Amino acid sequence: MTTLDEALADLPDYDPNHMTVEAARAIIARTASPVSAIEQIAVRSALGRVLGRDVVSPLDVPAFENAAMDGYAFAGSALAAGGEVRLRVAGRSFAGHPFDGVTANGECVRIMTGALLPVGCDTVIPQEQVRREGDTEIVTFDAAAVTPGRHVRHVGEDLAAGHTALHAGKRLRPAALGLLASLGIAEVPVRRRVRVAFFSTGDELRSVGEPLAPGNLYDSNRYTLFGMLQRLGVEVLDLGVVRDDPQAIEDTLRTACREADAVITSGGVSVGEADFTREMMTRLGNVVFWKMAMRPGRPFAFGELESEGKRALLFGLPGNPAAVMASFYHLVRDGLFVLMGAEPQVTPCLPVPTATAIAKRPGRTEFLRGVLAVDAQGRWQVTVADAQSAGILRTMSEANCFVTLGTERGDVAAGELVDVIAFDGLV
Repeated sequence: MTTLDEALADLPDYDPNHMTVEAARAIIARTASPVSAIEQIAVRSALGRVLGRDVVSPLDVPAFENAAMDGYAFAGSALAAGGEVRLRVAGRSFAGHPFDGVTANGECVRIMTGALLPVGCDTVIPQEQVRREGDTEIVTFDAAAVTPGRHVRHVGEDLAAGHTALHAGKRLRPAALGLLASLGIAEVPVRRRVRVAFFSTGDELRSVGEPLAPGNLYDSNRYTLFGMLQRLGVEVLDLGVVRDDPQAIEDTLRTACREADAVITSGGVSVGEADFTREMMTRLGNVVFWKMAMRPGRPFAFGELESEGKRALLFGLPGNPAAVMASFYHLVRDGLFVLMGAEPQVTPCLPVPTATAIAKRPGRTEFLRGVLAVDAQGRWQVTVADAQSAGILRTMSEANCFVTLGTERGDVAAGELVDVIAFDGLV
């Protein structure tokens, strides 16, 4: 595991109050260390989990030569003479009910997709390319319609016995579960779930179901964080709303550190007179940066907490709800993937023309809420949401993508290409 000091060593322009998104991602990725415990679980329970060890195939896939098409199986040597090929149908081979004879010269076998290739056959011609002679068991076709060996799936063609089927670090998706089942594997080694504790700070916050007094508002951040964490498949520990009291914040941070691998807070990391969270973070751990050259999400803390010999990564998010989501997806998410032991997750960023002009000043990365849609000519374009304030969650809910404007970019004219990250698969 790389220490925080080591992670900062090769960053000559390190500025804890003006971190670039790229530098912050590098520090987080280098500091996070995958959980080490591995457990065996049933394949049906493994969706979204991270594979703890390589899975080696115990058998060949496919295990026998079979037809890739519905058609007729025959010996490819029958094509050597060219012209019209005429064969007698000697039998039928279906998936699970193979032809148990041996084909002779001038014979073929009616075969279905996935059926065992009969002895003496090495080629399949699709049924659409043959002609039947009346009601007889004779088929004819042009030799030029197929080449020897075509439309046959060979033993081990997909995966050979002894080869790696899935590599450690892979997040298991439905196709991976199917692959494991095709190998006859009932249980799979996965890393234990990462435990993430989170809470909100602020005397003004109330949980859903509580009455609102003047000056109060409902805490949306915990519900948003809960949803984002659930989508990642981590184990969540909701510590609720913590009042603006130094002792209460310290006690909660200590509890979170002891019980979780990562701690996420929302609110209290800016420089307000009543923001005690920042003070407690400094007392209980090592925070290496506080502010990002990014919008939304400028107040953002990252470091480590320590309590009773236990360490946990710390992510201090802003209090504004849209900033919470932007910070999570562009900074926290990748760090949690590292903790999970997952392979690097590259998020596709696609160039799309913007339908409207965008005002932007160089010096910070901006993640704007946008709506990606097809125009009247059938081309993709993106429209920036009407309200980009960090405190407005409505436009985040209405949006379907982030419009990403890099640090050096300035104003953008309508029609210019901008980088777009679609929410589908991300949120």
